[in-house]
Amino acid sequence: MTARLPGEHRDPLSPVPLSGARPTAGPIAVLPFTNAAFEAAIVSGGGTVGPLGPETRGIVWLTLDGEALASVLAEHPSIEWVQLPMAGIERFSQVLADHAGRELPVWTSAKGVFAEPVAEHAVGLTLAVLRGLPEKSRTPSWADPKTGISLYGRRVVIVGAGGIAVELMRLLAPWEVEVTIVRRGSDPLPGAARTVPVAELDTVLPDADVLILAAAATAETAHLIGQKQLALLKPSAALINIARGSVVDQAALVAALERGHLVGAGLDVTTPEPLPDGDPLWSAPRVVITSHSADTPEMTEPLLAERIRANVAALIGGTGFVGLVDPAAGY
Repeated sequence: MTARLPGEHRDPLSPVPLSGARPTAGPIAVLPFTNAAFEAAIVSGGGTVGPLGPETRGIVWLTLDGEALASVLAEHPSIEWVQLPMAGIERFSQVLADHAGRELPVWTSAKGVFAEPVAEHAVGLTLAVLRGLPEKSRTPSWADPKTGISLYGRRVVIVGAGGIAVELMRLLAPWEVEVTIVRRGSDPLPGAARTVPVAELDTVLPDADVLILAAAATAETAHLIGQKQLALLKPSAALINIARGSVVDQAALVAALERGHLVGAGLDVTTPEPLPDGDPLWSAPRVVITSHSADTPEMTEPLLAERIRANVAALIGGTGFVGLVDPAAGY
């Protein structure tokens, strides 16, 4: 593999063969507005960019407006492939549910494509929380005694088993941590010391030194970490959320932090977003909030462009797609 350029990220996922009907190759529209980088990616993948019309066979959708996307699909039944712009696609839950059980269109998202920048940010939040940087950075005077927790040899529980979790394990390896993966099923994730189903989440929380949330936002993961789960964590544990704000009961988290439970929390995501000024989470102790900036536009555009190129090549060449979405599951 060639050496990385400064700041370069790579897509960790590989193409997956389709199990059902294949979409038909044809013109691809970039909607609801154009983007030169993504149009160039389509051409690079062997495709043709064209305006939305009866001949359109694929679309690259660039906003989170699920209702507008549903209207486009209803008016153009010839569309057989849809590329969504995000890894977390809960905003499209209704249009996906409406297409559950249909072989076409084939749906792909950006899941996994932002794994490297998001995992990198999660490690940064973990170190900041363990070392007490949220409080230390706010103090107006020299602080004694010295405080901080080392990451070396700790037990890390990661909720989620996608590209972010895999990249997290790679990045955390130098600290020689023990990783437990919590996922929907119990199939072992290579590299993890153990893998447990989400039904056993509560059994692994008491041993966690760091809990990192990297799961998709679904009905099943809403408030997955609530008052009970927070109480199960040891007082010295760190909570890191780079998934979606809905995975955590924020009121319960604020209460836990205010009573001195947890060494701290690092949050890149909240509910709602933007988090309103004056929300109790802003003033909660030992918390750092980074305003959903784990992946910046400068990081994501080339990564999404490469995902689009790969999937256009799949559409044209009959190979597997990257980031396939199950409409029934919603991710």
